[in-house]
Amino acid sequence: MQDELKLLGGAMVTLALATSALVVVPHIQLKSVEAPAQLKPYTAAQLRGRQVYIENGCIYCHSQQPRDRAQAPDDKRGWGRASVAADYYYDKPHLLGTMRTGPDLFNIGVRQPSADWHLGHLYQPRAYVHGSIMPSYPFLFDIKDKEEAGDRVVNLPPGYAPAGKIVVAKPEVMDLVAYLQGLDHSYPVLPAPEVKK
Repeated sequence: MQDELKLLGGAMVTLALATSALVVVPHIQLKSVEAPAQLKPYTAAQLRGRQVYIENGCIYCHSQQPRDRAQAPDDKRGWGRASVAADYYYDKPHLLGTMRTGPDLFNIGVRQPSADWHLGHLYQPRAYVHGSIMPSYPFLFDIKDKEEAGDRVVNLPPGYAPAGKIVVAKPEVMDLVAYLQGLDHSYPVLPAPEVKK
């Protein structure tokens, strides 16, 4: 009985230490973090697009957290500056990601601002990135014989559109593109240094 109590006591102390280190201390450190002035809340379309991003598992292959140059060459990959806690002020849940099968998307709105590029890339990634292993998402698009009023026709490179048909973006892919275009964290994280006169 004595050994079981020691084991239980040791487990409780370990759990308390882990909870303190992983939950309590970070909360104390980050509870006063404010959103940077340049970071805007998500629009309704971006929030819907964020949900499409989650539902289609984009988070499994794409991270949203470039690392500091002391840890990795993410800045040399063109992914922008290292992220800081304030960058995620409006993100609930946070979509940091754990894998980098595809590129980091923290600043994809700066690197690829074109809605046409995003739409075409989501319909057929290999038309835009040779050798891409990203799956295509044709179910986010309609294939039609002709354009109707209000349709957002996707301009694809030659040979990638269905013969004699047009590809039209559904509203959910337009929301996803709005979310991706909104991923712009190119603002400075620290205030400009004061110049002494």
